[in-house]
Amino acid sequence: MRRKLALVSTLILGVGSIAVAQATEAHSETRTTVLLAPDLADPEVVATGLTVPWGLGFLPDGSALVAERNSARILQLRPGSAPAVVATVNGVVPAGEAGLLGLAVSPTYAEDGYVYVYFTSASDNRIARLRLDAPQDQQVILSGLAKANIHDGGRLAFGPDGMLYAGVGDAGTTANAQNQQSRNGKILRMRPDGGVPAEGNPFPGSLVYSLGHRNVQGLAWDAQGRLYAAEFGQNTWDEVNQIVPGGNYGWPTVEGRSTDSRFRNPIVVWSTAEASPSGATIDGSTLYVAALRGQRLWSVPLDGNGGAGTPTALLQGQYGRLRTAERAPDGSLWITTSNRDGRGTPAATDDRVIRFPAQSTVAGG
Repeated sequence: MRRKLALVSTLILGVGSIAVAQATEAHSETRTTVLLAPDLADPEVVATGLTVPWGLGFLPDGSALVAERNSARILQLRPGSAPAVVATVNGVVPAGEAGLLGLAVSPTYAEDGYVYVYFTSASDNRIARLRLDAPQDQQVILSGLAKANIHDGGRLAFGPDGMLYAGVGDAGTTANAQNQQSRNGKILRMRPDGGVPAEGNPFPGSLVYSLGHRNVQGLAWDAQGRLYAAEFGQNTWDEVNQIVPGGNYGWPTVEGRSTDSRFRNPIVVWSTAEASPSGATIDGSTLYVAALRGQRLWSVPLDGNGGAGTPTALLQGQYGRLRTAERAPDGSLWITTSNRDGRGTPAATDDRVIRFPAQSTVAGG
């Protein structure tokens, strides 16, 4: 009698691992392939010669989309293949830190085909969605965010609740961050059409989810659904904050930690020379944060209760300025360099997108 093989995919919460179990009718033994932390000693360069790759997201087929800040192009990336331009976003006006910034793929992409982008126009920062088969028909879902040559924020990410979150900088006007009526210096939470969610936002009728931010460029959730944000400080302290609805994170009154009970303290601080953190992603109980000025990847152990242990610096000085870090559906870790952003020293192959495969082990049998 033929033995039937059943493949069961299991997401192992708490360690961020994917297990595939093979069981047979004749035997009860099980072999499990467990994906572990990414192997940073085994880099694969997916793309070279880009100019400030910023937002990064993954399509259901496993390929990646990356947004270039200055060219307004969206490129599709597959390991072993040349990048393919799949869209150019209309109306992008790059200047300084502004341009085509964040990118997020709809969690229901198979049904709606939407890709979301955060970009700087001639008059504001805005969020739009488009389909790759008709990118010229982009739909603006949020406009009127103050823009500047600095502190534009720009990170977009869908949360486990299906809502779209955006890190919006203070646009160089520090008073924006404490003004609840301003959407700058905030983390915003919205429906996929840009509207205010029916529940979950702390202020009635407002997209504002948290306030007191200077320039958030990293958003990531752990397995319990907790949100973490990486944020640029001014001259002293960069931060990782665990975000709660309605939380006030202190800027510009506080940079780093304080004893002021009105404000929530960060769970990690670094000097600005060590970090200048941009993109962030979580793999199991590890938060990875891409550092620009610090030219390294920070590995931050999360304690399971919303706090963090002592960070470890990885890839220090190997690739220059790091803008974005994203965990792919296959467990690999992708990073982008930002050496052509006017502040780096580009190598001949910059800017690059680099993939680090997930390590694996087999248990059982």
